[in-house]
Amino acid sequence: MTQSPEALCHALLSAAKAAGAEAADAMVAQGQALSIEVREGKLEHAERSEGQDLGLRVLIGQRQALVSSSDARAETLTAMAERAVAMAKEAPEDPYAGLAEPDQLAQNWDIAALELADHAAEPSPDALKSDALEAEAAARGVQGVTQVQGTGAGYGRQVVHLAASNGFSGGYARTSRSLSATAIAGTGTDMERDYDGDSRTFQGDLRGGLEIGRTAGERAVARFGARKPDTGSFPILFDERVAASLIGHLLSASNGGAIARGASWLKDSMGEQVLPAQMSLIEDPLRPRTAGSRPFDGEGLATQRRAIIQDGVLTGWTLDLSSARKLGLTSTGNAVRGIGSVPGPANWNVTLTPGSSSRADLIRDMGTGLLVTSMIGSTINPNTGDYSRGASGFWVENGEIMHPVNECTIAGNLKDMLRNMIAANDARAYLSRVVPSLLVEGMTVAGT
Repeated sequence: MTQSPEALCHALLSAAKAAGAEAADAMVAQGQALSIEVREGKLEHAERSEGQDLGLRVLIGQRQALVSSSDARAETLTAMAERAVAMAKEAPEDPYAGLAEPDQLAQNWDIAALELADHAAEPSPDALKSDALEAEAAARGVQGVTQVQGTGAGYGRQVVHLAASNGFSGGYARTSRSLSATAIAGTGTDMERDYDGDSRTFQGDLRGGLEIGRTAGERAVARFGARKPDTGSFPILFDERVAASLIGHLLSASNGGAIARGASWLKDSMGEQVLPAQMSLIEDPLRPRTAGSRPFDGEGLATQRRAIIQDGVLTGWTLDLSSARKLGLTSTGNAVRGIGSVPGPANWNVTLTPGSSSRADLIRDMGTGLLVTSMIGSTINPNTGDYSRGASGFWVENGEIMHPVNECTIAGNLKDMLRNMIAANDARAYLSRVVPSLLVEGMTVAGT
């Protein structure tokens, strides 16, 4: 009989202790996934997977090692523990490695309140196929769409458990349901592509195939006939679809790992204004039905709602135990742990304060500039914040969208960009990163 993730974690800890480990933690994930892809009204690809993965980290003094496997036989657990202990004895010392103290550990969490898993029955392959076909037909029905490149539907369920020799033991189940479509307008070398999609924890929250397919088709047609923009300094409106990437750069720069290495353009900005005074960036890992929610982090510490930026001022770094020790601070409960990787700091759900204007209002007020709807590649200097990315979208003149543009580069410096942003009010509240469209003045556009 298959052992539960919890039982396997404790079996790994017992094996680690028997092998000579002074401390250890174990993580086990069991899951299944089903995906369907259709093309031209027919099933193109179907895949179902089931499996489990086991990870064990052992510590001997200040030395640590990690091993992983997908084999849960008793002899394999013993071999994993013995190999990890042997590796740890040869590993270099890390003065910041170590488990949490017992009084730091999360207690009395409420998994049910987070609604991480849909307890409805797994959708059948036929149901997923039907959703994908509906989305494909809707995209193909948009005038100007010449082909639908791909349409897919998927479902996944995973059970994760974490246990450690310091007494922590906890786990939860998580589900996901997704649907997406990619449409193409034009033919030959004159084609434009765009997409739409949705991913939710609960099936009942997922947007329908008709909406997703139609939106994908309309977006592709709107991009047809794109040309390069003029070169110069213009306001840039980052559409809500891509605006979260700007906040992602901010989160990377405030990550405790980067700060501890001294490789961040924010390293000397604690307590200083980094966003407009009316903006805050709030992290909340306890939002129900959200992909980034969790009751405890990858080291067993309680997650918590906190202000990363309050009224424009940077208030704290994102820390796990190791980076906190390096900086002489306290962990913020932001450790992420993979089956085959040691803990490191990462962010959960974040929300940026919205503005009072609509996206249409910002387009009207920006005069002449660029509305960016997609980006490719990036050159971000982690030490200076210099920013350069390939972009496409729509050219705006006198507050009106004139024509699509592509093959251009936008550039600036993140310090200046973030301090002078204007936010719209169009963020999607169910996303893990709730970020509206953002208007940035005076960026460089390199086109023709």
